[in-house]
Amino acid sequence: MDEYLKSCKTEFWSNVFKAELEYILEELKGTKEVLSVGCGPAIIEAGLAEQGFNVTGLDISNEVLNQAPDSIRTVVGPAENMDFEDGSFDAVIYVASLQFIKRYQEAIRKTVDVLRPDGKLIVMLLNPVSEFFKEKLKNPGSYVNKIKHINLCEIEAIIAKYFIVKTEYFLGIRERDIFETRNPKLSSLYVIKGDKKQ
Repeated sequence: MDEYLKSCKTEFWSNVFKAELEYILEELKGTKEVLSVGCGPAIIEAGLAEQGFNVTGLDISNEVLNQAPDSIRTVVGPAENMDFEDGSFDAVIYVASLQFIKRYQEAIRKTVDVLRPDGKLIVMLLNPVSEFFKEKLKNPGSYVNKIKHINLCEIEAIIAKYFIVKTEYFLGIRERDIFETRNPKLSSLYVIKGDKKQ
């Protein structure tokens, strides 16, 4: 855990989080109540709170949530059985977390319930065809080796049952460089944006 938290504070990861935050801020315009599922130490979520969003972070690890700032409401629990009232949130985000959830289909179904009728969904998925992903995969200790789902088409199809979706590749990473690209081989993330179906 200490090693993970230390790596989050490196210049490289700080730049990655900053790019992700800027992207999410643009997409969340017009929303206020945001749920972040699998938020970890809530680094990006802290940035959202600073911009005036009411952020709730959900994670299965109490230990990691203890690192979250006081500006974030934190809840310990599984995504597949998130315990919130129906229609509690304007937006739900999954920042590189959905692929690690064993029964992610159930998590998506619960997401639909907790969103308001005009709710938004943002899912940032690690892109398995990217150079970044393939490079990380070579390291047995890398977090990408803990991913449970790499079929992006399958994930998108599940989300499309409940949401009108738009997708794009995002965030080029080559070694330590971060750059803008929509090239699938260079983009570390595949983003699914959804508007809840009425």
